[in-house]
Amino acid sequence: MTRIRSVPAVRGTPAAAVLALALALAAAGPVAAAEPRSGAEVYALVCTACHEAGVAGAPKRGDTKAWKPLIAEGQRALSETAIKGIRAMPAKGGRPDLSDLEVRRAVTYLANAGGAKWSEPAK
Repeated sequence: MTRIRSVPAVRGTPAAAVLALALALAAAGPVAAAEPRSGAEVYALVCTACHEAGVAGAPKRGDTKAWKPLIAEGQRALSETAIKGIRAMPAKGGRPDLSDLEVRRAVTYLANAGGAKWSEPAK
C-alpha cells in the first residue's frame, strides 16, 4: 500500500487552496497565446542591433536610398527573405521564437521608415 504524504503549504497558502487553484486552471483549458508584437516592438527588441548602425551591410532604418530597391521587391518577398535569412542576417534575425507574423510586421515597420506605405499585417 502506497502512502500519500501531505503537501506542505506554499508561502503561507494551505495546500488545499493551491490544489484547488491548480485544478481550476487545468479545467479552464489552455491559456490563449499572447498577442503578437507590433513591428515597432519587434524592431526595438531584435532589429535595432544591426539596422540602427548598419552592421554587416544591414540597411539602416530611415535610409530611403538603401530601402528603395528592397521596397521594390514587395512586402511579401521582403518578408520571406527576413523570415528565411539572407547574407549576414540569420533567419528571423536570429530569434526563432518570433512568429512569422511578428517578422512581417518588423519588415513593414522598417520598410515604412524607409519610404514604403505598407499596412502592418494583421495575420
